[in-house]
Amino acid sequence: MEFLSFCRAHGILIDYVPPVGVWKRFPTDDHPRSRNGAVKYMGDHAFVQNHAIDTEVSIWKSDSPASVNRLQVARDIRDAENKKMEMQRKASRVAAEILKDCRFGKHDYLKAKGFPEEEGNIYVKDGEHFLVVPMRAGRNLVGCQLIDQAGGKKFLFGQRSSGAEFCFDNKGMHVLCEGYATALSVRLALKSLKKRYTLHVCFSAGNMKKVAGDLKPDSGLVVADNDLSGTGERVAKEIGWNYWISDKPGEDANDAHQRMGLFRFSQSLLDKL
Repeated sequence: MEFLSFCRAHGILIDYVPPVGVWKRFPTDDHPRSRNGAVKYMGDHAFVQNHAIDTEVSIWKSDSPASVNRLQVARDIRDAENKKMEMQRKASRVAAEILKDCRFGKHDYLKAKGFPEEEGNIYVKDGEHFLVVPMRAGRNLVGCQLIDQAGGKKFLFGQRSSGAEFCFDNKGMHVLCEGYATALSVRLALKSLKKRYTLHVCFSAGNMKKVAGDLKPDSGLVVADNDLSGTGERVAKEIGWNYWISDKPGEDANDAHQRMGLFRFSQSLLDKL
């Protein structure tokens, strides 16, 4: 079926047509153990997004002209856009409230990633301690990533992710990273090399490409995850900058840092600068 093929082309692991008119979550090629794929099937059209690589919703339309009610499609798209904007506004308000309730401190996730003395925004809810990473588009707070003590990550429902980032700004070259722990490892390595940096935590491979689009062409370095799907390296090549990737499949830069040690890791980065 053309609809299922469209979803699979976006990396969504789906083998049946979901109920009409409701968002359903599915695993993806990139993250088969998570439900990073979102699908809303409307019969003659559908909304599809793989959150690991897509920064915007893709729209499928049936190839059979007789089955397409173009006015209804237009209304559905408009309604979906209005609902998305309202959810984004709500997520922005929730993020501001969470950050207001944070304290600065250490966290088990940071310790597990090799930074036991690093401090961040800590939010406590129902006895659980979350590391909170603010996400901004320009100067506007649009949401946040919450990381629990076991390393589980989640975003606020409905928040904007396209173009959203967290920056470590040391007034130097632009470096794009997928994750927060990767950025911490790269920051330490660049400090050891006495290199200035502007680190962009982009939260997904697809969003690295979006963030890069707002910067000058060929203006920095991409630090890509060596995920088994090959998504990180593919996106790095599409961006067109120099890129670093671990020589070990399944590793990100933080994994490589912990395995190799700071000196060897920093030298591997130096070769790409």
